[in-house]
Amino acid sequence: MVARYEDLIVYQRSYAIALDIHKFSLTLPDTEKFGLASQMQRSSKSICANIAEGFAKQHKSKPEFKRFLLMAVGSSEEMRVWLNFCKDLEYLSKKNFDLWHKEYDEISKMLNGLINKWR
Repeated sequence: MVARYEDLIVYQRSYAIALDIHKFSLTLPDTEKFGLASQMQRSSKSICANIAEGFAKQHKSKPEFKRFLLMAVGSSEEMRVWLNFCKDLEYLSKKNFDLWHKEYDEISKMLNGLINKWR
């Protein structure tokens, strides 16, 4: 049984990568500060935040928890778009692109699995 949102592996993974993304975004050129960097910070952090917020509401409403998980899936997919921009603009190494792109793919799969299986 999952007692806290912090117990969810998908939360742990999304939080960890959000920290990595935030640190990376601080290295982007100043011209990207209010654009790409800001979008990446918000999108990456919203995944774990939506998991936490939805989990807090799931005791009253299972559909509400699933709604927040769906928003987290959307943010995970959005992050893959921002990573594509970073790769194509040559801000991000191929190694980090491959690693992070795959991690967001896995996070999306985990979220979809949680949506389908949550009681």
